[in-house]
Amino acid sequence: MLSLLSFLFLLAIASSSSTNEQPRTFIVQVQHDSKPFVFPTHQQWYTSSLSSISPGTTPLLLHTYETVFHGFSAKLSLSEALKLQTLPHIIAVIPERVRHVHTTRSPQFLGLKTTDRAGLLKESDFGSDLVIGVIDTGICPERQSFNDRDLGPVPSKWKGVCVGGKDFASSSCNRKLIGARFFCNGYEATNGKMNETTEYRSPRDSDGHGTHTASIAAGRYVFPASTFGYARGVAAGMAPKARLAAYKVCWNAGCYDSDILAAFDAAVSDGVDVISLSVGGVVVPYYLDAIAIGSFGAVDRGVFVSASAGNGGPGGLTVTNVAPWVTTVGAGTIDRDFPADVKLGNGKVISGVSLYGGPGLAPGKMYPVVYAGSSEGGDGYSSSLCLEGSLDPKLVGGKIVLCDRGINSRAVKGEVVKKAGGVGMILANGVFDGEGLVADCHVLPATAVGASGGDEIRRYMSAASKSKSPPPTATIIFRGTRVNVRPAPVVASFSARGPNPESPEILKPDVIAPGLNILAAWPDKVGPSGIPSDQRKIEFNILSGTSMACPHVSGLAALLKAAHPEWSSAAIRSALMTTAYTVDNRGEQMIDESTGNVSTVFDFGAGHVHPQEAMNPGLIYDISSLDYMDFLCNSNYTLTNIQVITRRNADCSGAKRAGHAGNLNYPSLTVVFQQYGKNHMSTHFIRTVTNVGDANSVYKVTIRPPGGTLVTVQPEKLVFRRVGQKLNFLVRVETTAVKLAPGASSMKSGSIIWADGKHTVASPVVVTMQQPL
Repeated sequence: MLSLLSFLFLLAIASSSSTNEQPRTFIVQVQHDSKPFVFPTHQQWYTSSLSSISPGTTPLLLHTYETVFHGFSAKLSLSEALKLQTLPHIIAVIPERVRHVHTTRSPQFLGLKTTDRAGLLKESDFGSDLVIGVIDTGICPERQSFNDRDLGPVPSKWKGVCVGGKDFASSSCNRKLIGARFFCNGYEATNGKMNETTEYRSPRDSDGHGTHTASIAAGRYVFPASTFGYARGVAAGMAPKARLAAYKVCWNAGCYDSDILAAFDAAVSDGVDVISLSVGGVVVPYYLDAIAIGSFGAVDRGVFVSASAGNGGPGGLTVTNVAPWVTTVGAGTIDRDFPADVKLGNGKVISGVSLYGGPGLAPGKMYPVVYAGSSEGGDGYSSSLCLEGSLDPKLVGGKIVLCDRGINSRAVKGEVVKKAGGVGMILANGVFDGEGLVADCHVLPATAVGASGGDEIRRYMSAASKSKSPPPTATIIFRGTRVNVRPAPVVASFSARGPNPESPEILKPDVIAPGLNILAAWPDKVGPSGIPSDQRKIEFNILSGTSMACPHVSGLAALLKAAHPEWSSAAIRSALMTTAYTVDNRGEQMIDESTGNVSTVFDFGAGHVHPQEAMNPGLIYDISSLDYMDFLCNSNYTLTNIQVITRRNADCSGAKRAGHAGNLNYPSLTVVFQQYGKNHMSTHFIRTVTNVGDANSVYKVTIRPPGGTLVTVQPEKLVFRRVGQKLNFLVRVETTAVKLAPGASSMKSGSIIWADGKHTVASPVVVTMQQPL
C-alpha cells in the first residue's frame, strides 16, 4: 500500500515537472521470494511487471537488485509509477534523488606509527585480508598508492570482478585493487548518453575524488610524496595492506540513487568488509533514502558502512547520512597548515592559506589591489564573487583582486581573475564561512583569508582610496608547509553539524576525523585545481571535505575488523565513539574553526577518533538488526515503511516495551524535551554493554550531567566475570523547564563514563529543551 508520505512525494514530483507524464527514474521494491514459477529469472519477471502497466512500450529497466534490496529501478512516468504501486507484489516505489560528492600527515597525527611493536597497525597486519569498497567517482589504478608489492593472494572469499571499459583494461586490477565496477544506467536515464570525450565509460576516475578517498582509506606507503612541494613526506592510507574495490557511481552531473543502490548491492555480493561513501544529499525519511536502504542491507550482512556528514557547516541541522546503522563522519583539522599571508601597503599582515605552486609574485614588490565588488571593479554583486565574465580587464589588469567566496568554486575564481589580467587573488570568506580556511592549488598566486581578514583588507582599500595617501597595495607571501600547529584538532568550518534532522534521538555526526588539507593520490589526467583548463600533472593532491574524513574512518574500521573479526559494525562504531577525545593538543576543549569558540557535541559527536584506544575499548554497545527495527517502530514508521528499509516483516508490539527511540543501544544518549508548559520533565535510557576487555573486571561510573539536569545511573558499578558477558544499566535524566521564546531551543551536554582503571568508556549525554510554537 502506498504510504501517505510516498504519495505526497510522488505528487510533489509531478507538480515540479513540466508535465505529469515526464518520465524519471524510480526504485521499485518487490516482495521478497514472490517471483512466479513461470519466470526463470527475476529480470524477466520485472520486465513482465513493467509490460503489464504500459502495454505496447515497456519502460526501460535500469538495474535489478538482489542482495541489499529486492527489486529493480526503471524509467517511468508518474502514471506508470502509480499503476505499478497497485500491483500486489510491489512494496514501494521510491523516486530517485541525485547526490553529490562531499568534497600525509594524518596517520601520524592519529598515532598510527609503523615503528610500533604493538598497536592497531601491527595487531591487524595493516588490514591485509580486509576489503574496503569505495563508492565514488572511480579510481586511477596506476597510482603508486595502489601497488600490490609484497601483498599476499587475493582473499579466497572475494567474488568480485574487474570490469573493463574505456581506458581501463580488465587487467588493471591487481592484488591491491582487487575489483572495479561502474554504474551509469541511472545517470544516463536522466541525462542522456554520456559524453565520452569528457568522462570514461569505465571505472577510471575522470574527477579525482574517488582516487583520493580510496588512497586515504587504504593507500600503500609512497615516498616521496607532496603537492608542488607542500606536505612533503611519506603518503599512507589508514589500512595500507587492506584490499580495495572501486564502485564508480558519480559522473559529471552527480551520483544517482539507482546507481548507488546497484553499487551497494554489488559490493556486498562481491564480499567487501567495509563500504566507504563520501557522497550525500538532502535528508529524507529512511524509507525514501536509497543510501539508508542500501546501507541497512549491507550492515545486516555484517558490512561496516561509513559515510561523510556533508559540507553544509557551520550552520546547524546540516548533517546528512544520518541513519543510525551508518557511521557518520565529520571533519577536523590536523596539526599542519600552509600559510600564505597578505601584506598590505600599511604594513599590516593578514594570515591566509594556499597551495599555489607556480611562479610567485616578485619578492619585495607591492602590487595595486582592488576589490572586485567595489563600484570601480565591475557590475557589483557578480564581480564581487568573480563570476565568469564579470571582471573588467581595464580595472583589474596587473592588480591583485579581492574576491568574495560563494556561488562558483574557489579555484574557478582564480581562473576568472587570471583571464581578466589580474596578477593575484585574495579570496575572502563571507560571514557564514567565518574564519575557516581551505587551501587550494590555485592557477595564479592566490590565498584565502577569513571573514575578519577580508573586512580589514576592504577597510584598508576604502580608506586608501578616499585619502590623498598612495593607492592601496598588497602582496602575497607563500610560507610553505608548517607542522606541529596548535590548536589541533579543530572542527572544520565546513563540517556539517547536528542536530539530526530525521532522528533527533540519535546524535550525529558520530565522530570527526581528519578532513582539512589532506594529501592523497590523484589521477595524472586531472589538474590539481579541478578546472578543465588546468593541465598541470601531479601524483598527489591536497583536498578538504568530510569526503576526506569518511575514508579515514573506513580504513580504521578495516583495521579494527582485522584485529577483532568477531565484532559487528555497531561494535566497531562503539569502539571508535567511546574512546574518542574532545580536547586538542593544548589540552583544552576543541574549538570551532568558524568562530574560534568552544565546539559542541553537535559539531563533533562523541569526539575525534583515537585509533589506538579504539583497539581495546573495554566495553562495547552492540546493536542487532532487530534492535534497529525496534528503533524504527518507536520512530513511528509504519510496518510497510520498515519493510522497505529492512526487507523484513516487522512486529512493533515488542518494540513498545523498549520504550522510545532513544533506547536504541547507541553509544550516545540524546533526549529532546518539548516543554508544553510543563515545569518538570524526565526520561530514562536502558543500555547494554558487552565486556571485550578483561575477565573479572569492575567498572565504576562517573557522571558529568548537562547543566541544569539531574542524571542518575543504576547500578553505579558493573561487575563482569568473563569476556563477552553483557550487563544492563539504567540512566535517568530529570530537568526543569527553561525560559525560551516560542520555537526556540537550548542544548546542554554532559557525559557518563565507565572506567575499570585500565579502560575509559565515555558516552555523550545530550539534553535539548524545545519551546513549541
